[in-house]
Amino acid sequence: MSGITRLPLVCFLAFAAGSTMAGPPQKPANAQDKGGSVDRGKYVVEELARCEFCHTPRDEQGQSDEGRRLMGGPLQIRASFPNSWAVTAPRIAGQPPGTDADIIKLLTTGIWKTGRPPNPPMPAFRMSQADAEAVLAYLKSLGR
Repeated sequence: MSGITRLPLVCFLAFAAGSTMAGPPQKPANAQDKGGSVDRGKYVVEELARCEFCHTPRDEQGQSDEGRRLMGGPLQIRASFPNSWAVTAPRIAGQPPGTDADIIKLLTTGIWKTGRPPNPPMPAFRMSQADAEAVLAYLKSLGR
């Protein structure tokens, strides 16, 4: 190997070794967990589960009332056949309707505090424990 090809290789190896040893700067564990958890919860609520479709009231034109985001209200969708379809969605911003353990159980098992799945159209989620805790952290961060 000539000196010309050896120099870039040595520089690359030195850079690679230095970058893997140092790693990215770390926040304190508690700061990273709290902020990251709320951010993850916001992503799950707003982008994946799309909770606002049922839990945010609508105006006369059918638009979300952003001043009452996730505050619950009448559902805008109805079942096409008789069943136990929910008529209203509960408030979930600030303090969801149950204990922390109730909410985590609902989001991880699909079972509500009644021992049964929630009424449609609420899906029976099967979130990971971490995602359920993140959702709860986000909802509580909305503290209204």
